[in-house]
This record gives sequence, C-alpha cells and structure tokens, in this order.
Amino acid sequence: MYYERSLSNAPVIQLEDAVKELSETGKRVKVLWQEPDALTFVARGREYRSEFHINPSDEIMYMIRGQMNLHIRKEDGSEEIVVVPEGGLNFTPAGMPHSPRFPPDAFLLVSERVRRQGEADRFQWYCPSCDALLHEETFTVSDYRADPVSKAYANFFDSEENRTCGKCGNTMPRPEGV
Repeated sequence: MYYERSLSNAPVIQLEDAVKELSETGKRVKVLWQEPDALTFVARGREYRSEFHINPSDEIMYMIRGQMNLHIRKEDGSEEIVVVPEGGLNFTPAGMPHSPRFPPDAFLLVSERVRRQGEADRFQWYCPSCDALLHEETFTVSDYRADPVSKAYANFFDSEENRTCGKCGNTMPRPEGV
C-alpha cells in the first residue's frame, strides 16, 4: 500500500538536532527534505539580511527559537513588519516580497513547494535613503541545499555598482562577515 510504504520510509526529524547542527557548523540552512512538491528546511538567522525575497510558491514559517521581524512590501510599495514570536506560525503567499529578519541565534522552520520548471526566485534590495530599487537577483533554484540566498548576497555585496542607488547616489555599505 502506498501509505504504508511512504510512512515507513519517512524520516522523523528532531528540530533541535537541526538547530544544534547549524549552531555548531555556522551554516545558514539545513534542508530536512526536498521532494517534488515539498521542501522543508531550518534556517539560522542572518544578522545582515536586508533583501526582499519573492518566492513563486506559498511559504509556511514556524519560529523554532527566538523572534523574527518579517518585513513585507505591500503592493503600494510601503513596508509592514509582522512580529513572529518563538513558537509562532506565519503564512506568506506566493509572490509577496518578504524579508525574514532574525539574529543568528534564532532558528526558523520553513515549508514550501519545490520550484517547478521555469519558476525563479527573486531577491530585491531597496535604497535605505530613498527607497528606490537598488538591485534584483534572479535564481532558478533546482536544489535548495545550494543556499541561493547566500549566492544572491554575494552577487549583491561584491559589487559596488549593485549597491549604489541610481536615483540618489547612496551606496549601501557591505556588512561585516558577508
């Protein structure tokens, strides 16, 4: 029977084990499973997170440890912050620009759909002085274990041109440790 086979092969995940591994290794992401229609991972906070992620699928986020300030850009360009406390759960619909900001000693469980053929993730940075779009990175993510967020950050922060606003001339500083 399908259910018996799939349940007997399904791993049992202890979230604290994933948190411990990320804490000890300094890595940012631990993929728990990645199946054709399901992706679940634990993320450790990034002290320098500033971009907005636009995901082609819905996302469910559960705050395992610590607190997250989830920055959301609304259709009119304004920003809203949703505070997700430890033990809190949040749903972010596909296409909503969001920026989960929490410290490196906080941990988040994320569940979403694996990208379908032709779908891309977008990462956008806005000028801290005038709020104009500074830069956008687009990735086709076939394997989330490749940590596309870190790659987007490297592409952005390694280029002064990407960090310089074409509207007001402000240059976003490169954070330490990036």
